[in-house]
Amino acid sequence: MTRVRLSVVVPCFNEEASVERLHGTVRAALAELPDVDVEVVYVDDGSTDGTLAALRRLAAADTDVRYTSLSRNFGKEAAMLAGLRRTTGDAVVIMDADLQHPPRLLPEMLTLYRQGFDQVIARRDRRGDRFVRTLASRSFYRAINWWIDVRLLDGAGDFRLLSRLAVNAILTMPEYNRFSKGLFSWIGFRTAVVTHRNEIRQAGRSRWTFGKLFNYAFDGLLSFNNRPLRLAIYGGLFLTLIAVAYMAWVVADAVEKGIDVPGYTTIIVSVIGLGGIQMMLLGVIGEYIGRIYYETKRRPHYLVQETERPAGPDERPGR
Repeated sequence: MTRVRLSVVVPCFNEEASVERLHGTVRAALAELPDVDVEVVYVDDGSTDGTLAALRRLAAADTDVRYTSLSRNFGKEAAMLAGLRRTTGDAVVIMDADLQHPPRLLPEMLTLYRQGFDQVIARRDRRGDRFVRTLASRSFYRAINWWIDVRLLDGAGDFRLLSRLAVNAILTMPEYNRFSKGLFSWIGFRTAVVTHRNEIRQAGRSRWTFGKLFNYAFDGLLSFNNRPLRLAIYGGLFLTLIAVAYMAWVVADAVEKGIDVPGYTTIIVSVIGLGGIQMMLLGVIGEYIGRIYYETKRRPHYLVQETERPAGPDERPGR
């Protein structure tokens, strides 16, 4: 069987309590695959605890460990991009450091990769999640799949295997406002799904608050379509038709019954209602303009502070 070089990308933010444990679990999961060469690429996304020190220890003890420390917290999207740029493997797995992405799935994912799949998605069930969070997540996927131009799989996160072909496709997309779930779906290629049970976090607390999840969902909504802008056009046309119909009714009523004293309540409700709609539509337009503003700046997605060796040409910020 042909040897495969596998790269494992692990974004880390304040994961001091779990990163060394994760490394041992990944090594154990791949130990029985003698035809696989492994490199593990850690990205410290501006951690404020001892994560970077733990990565230094791992790199000193294991020659297959590579790490990148960013100059500050740029967010998970930037950390994943930094990790993908440093990989050299034929296949690349992206996984979290909190062990909610079980390393035991790696052999099965590699088997599917050998069968010709360019994406192998690890899809979790929702057993153990709180009812409110489950309801919100399912509502998000139903809504976003109705809005955006690509289809997102409910329960599929960033934990997946990508072939070198798929990784290179992702790296050709330089946009600043990145929504990786959408990018993974957009590139297509042959895709397989591996389902696994929901794993609890092994250490620390999740930093995905409801507010952050809402903002992430909103980013996804705006990143892959212009339907909100089109909805503004349709909404404006609808309100115009209502206004014309109301005007015709007022004129007809005045001709038939004479001019009456205008209704104060009707005027106030109309002004407040239309003003609110206008502000909402201006906010949607402003979001798109803001994204254009950040794209035109062409700032790097991240800045590298430290690696286990000097960064090469392809690892410089902005590439």
